[in-house]
Amino acid sequence: MTMQVFVRVVETGSFSKAAAELGITQPTVTKAVAEAERRLGARLLHRSTRGVTATEVGALYYERSKLVARQFDEAENVARQGQQEIAGTLRISTSVAFGRRVMAPLTLDYMREHPLLQIDLGFDDRYVNLVEQGVDVAIRMGRLADSTLGASYIGMNPWVLVAAPAYLASHGEPRTPVDVAAHACLVYSSVQGDARWHFRSAQGEEHAVPVRGPLRSNNLSTVLSACEAGFGLAMLPHYVAHEALVQQRVQPLLQAYALPSQEVHAVYPSPKLVPQKVTGFIAWLQRRLQGSWWLRAP
Repeated sequence: MTMQVFVRVVETGSFSKAAAELGITQPTVTKAVAEAERRLGARLLHRSTRGVTATEVGALYYERSKLVARQFDEAENVARQGQQEIAGTLRISTSVAFGRRVMAPLTLDYMREHPLLQIDLGFDDRYVNLVEQGVDVAIRMGRLADSTLGASYIGMNPWVLVAAPAYLASHGEPRTPVDVAAHACLVYSSVQGDARWHFRSAQGEEHAVPVRGPLRSNNLSTVLSACEAGFGLAMLPHYVAHEALVQQRVQPLLQAYALPSQEVHAVYPSPKLVPQKVTGFIAWLQRRLQGSWWLRAP
């Protein structure tokens, strides 16, 4: 900054004009030049009532400073352009099921709209350290813990209780949450680890139902497959069960009751100076995942 100030003072021949062009105060300009002279141990400017001119040493310093200042401006322009254009590499992290079923097709659409952008899409159900692994944005479900990360709300991820027609033909259909306890239940262990399923009536009454059954798995596709095969009831994210519901391989149960849903957030390394490639992607994702997105093809 000191070099840029000095260059503008020499080129304008005035402390006040340099200050006006740079958008700073005249005392700030005067102080910057004085600091440069003190650091270099040489007078750089002749000061008079008619203005300021460079000394012999100052003229030499000006020529070199002008080159450095130009390179600095070019570097800033490159960085600024990177902030304004959606280009470069965008590293995204998401869970396996949500990534395969939702993020993968959405990401392909985004790539078609932004051909200058390269996507690195990683699937991992474990917690990913964004800073250590160089991730630009992670898609996370559920309530976020307090942290120094930046975060943007994207939408909701509702769940649905389902069963295969063959299972219901043999075992009957539960009519209330209490009935669920008597059925074989397929537990997604990553969320329902305590083997309790939660329901809320239209009147706000909460039901926590203990469940048991032939399968527990931390893989949503496995739970869905077992459900389709008639092994029991399953509580699944609606986006996981959607295709099976449309094709009537499973059917929804207890629709008069609300099941827990999860907030979907985009999380990024810092809330400050977020690159345009990240903010642009998040804004686009918010538009695509608004409303009942789980009922639509991505």
